[in-house]
Amino acid sequence: MRHILPALAATALVAACASAPGQFGYTVPAQPEGSSGYTPKPGWATSKFAVAAANPLATDAGYQVLKAGGSAIDAAIAVQMVLTLVEPQSSGIGGGAFLLHSSGGKVEAFDGRETAPAAADGKLFIGADGKPMPFDAAVVGGRSVGTPGTVRMLEMAHKQYGKLPWAQLFVPAIQLAENGFKVSARLNTLLKDEKYLKNDAVAAAYFYKADGTPVDTGSTLRNPALAEVLRQIASKGSNALLQGPVAQAIVTKVQSHPSNPGKLALSDLAGYQAKKRDPICSDYSAAGKAYRLCGMPPPSSGAIAVGQILGILNNTNAASLPLTSGMGGVPGTVAPTPSADWLHLYTEASRLAFADRGQYLGDPDFVQPPGGSWMSLLAPAYLSERAKLIQPTGASMKTARSGVPGVVKTAYAPMPDQPEYGTSHISIIDGYGNAIAMTTTIEDQFGSRLMTDGGTGKAGGFLLNNELTDFSFTPTDAEGKPVANRVEPGKRPRSSMAPTLVFDKNTGQLVMSGGSPGGALIIHYTAKTLYGVLNWGLLPQQAIDLPNFGSLGGPSLLEEKRFAPATVEALRARGAEVREMNMTSGLQAIQKTPTGYFGGADPRREGLVLGD
Repeated sequence: MRHILPALAATALVAACASAPGQFGYTVPAQPEGSSGYTPKPGWATSKFAVAAANPLATDAGYQVLKAGGSAIDAAIAVQMVLTLVEPQSSGIGGGAFLLHSSGGKVEAFDGRETAPAAADGKLFIGADGKPMPFDAAVVGGRSVGTPGTVRMLEMAHKQYGKLPWAQLFVPAIQLAENGFKVSARLNTLLKDEKYLKNDAVAAAYFYKADGTPVDTGSTLRNPALAEVLRQIASKGSNALLQGPVAQAIVTKVQSHPSNPGKLALSDLAGYQAKKRDPICSDYSAAGKAYRLCGMPPPSSGAIAVGQILGILNNTNAASLPLTSGMGGVPGTVAPTPSADWLHLYTEASRLAFADRGQYLGDPDFVQPPGGSWMSLLAPAYLSERAKLIQPTGASMKTARSGVPGVVKTAYAPMPDQPEYGTSHISIIDGYGNAIAMTTTIEDQFGSRLMTDGGTGKAGGFLLNNELTDFSFTPTDAEGKPVANRVEPGKRPRSSMAPTLVFDKNTGQLVMSGGSPGGALIIHYTAKTLYGVLNWGLLPQQAIDLPNFGSLGGPSLLEEKRFAPATVEALRARGAEVREMNMTSGLQAIQKTPTGYFGGADPRREGLVLGD
């Protein structure tokens, strides 16, 4: 074990060594406080297995599971349950997730995305004035809550790939919830900035003190309600969440919101089905090597958009443009950065990809792919044609139109721009060679701002998602043509989550697992890391550390205080509108190396990699 927090490592190692094969004994580790700024991280080398997650306690739970002989899926379950407790603003049992799994060269995609209630329709987010609701007005309350799918999806994956008993995997989160965890600086900071959470009585009592200020950094926070709900799920499986008293508590919370009630019903929860889908895998060449990039298919747009951006770049001279010395690092330091010429090509490719995303992408159970196949959007000939729209040394296109992939045009209207937020990412490679990339979310920070105790009558509980606001608020265009990602009963909203597994195309061997939170910017954070490792030869930590950048179809977005003024001005000289802004990714990535693995975690959050 190398480059890990000594106190965290020592307790985990003692506990793990005491565990017999097939029997998982959990020991609560020392609890370091996380940070909320930019904390440089070394990257971590391991030889047998590795787990990367967004919080040290969650990472450690996964580590102890792997040490006890658990599989990557086992570890992912333990990590997710702890994240529900220690990173409640981002993901949890009240939300949804996408999981990619690789075993013996076989890649499978598990879809735990939330669904719209049966009573919802295209006018869900249209106000009394006939106009789309303001985003925050739609988010806060029961209207935005979709049927949570994370637990049922993990249950499906565990039945196929679990090695340790389901109930044992909940022990870390239950113990931490009962005995308490130390509030991180990041959670405290986000609570200070939060406007709406105090309006929910359950959340206010749990997250805030009597004077209205958030629980202090370093203070111990206990969640007996969540411990009880997790005990029920450990004993009875996902039915304990989606049927019975917990389900009733969720529905009551959603339907009884005083100003913004939702339509979620008990039948929506009981009828929820996780799905196994065929992954989206595309060829990619970089630095003379051939790779296969595998990601989630629709309803996620992540894999298609990432594949399009990288594929379009390969039809330009981007590969001949190396990193340059510049600002790049923590403010006041010098580190490698992409050049203005490369950023021009990247943001132009992004505009093209996001135009297709807005036109074509939606739940495949409701939306037909162009040309009869989602792979039409990644066809080499199509990407070559799209790349011809870029002027390598000329002006920015500023905005792009969607293309016509395949031979069949679809009859959908482009989706108007609207915000996307939230999420957490987990990457794990176990001692058996299995790998997972899992991105998990409740959407906005603190989701719908509704917290339920699950009917336990105890303090605390878990937050409910606001995933339905990932649908288009506008169901049709001015001519009545439907938007692919409009609200429909039982439909899954389009996502940007981009959990990714990379393979050597010639040998089939795993190269890398990675992904990020960040709303629609997930696509760019993930693409940046892939490009950094595969094209520029960086270690995962170095690629994660690179400044963030991208375009969602309009302005060129650059991480503030990370690019030299000359780079910004060079992009503006091409006619691009450039916005420098906070771009808080939460990347995790693990790369296969000749001696084992090397993992990286985002310095912008409190993540950590552990392994032997």
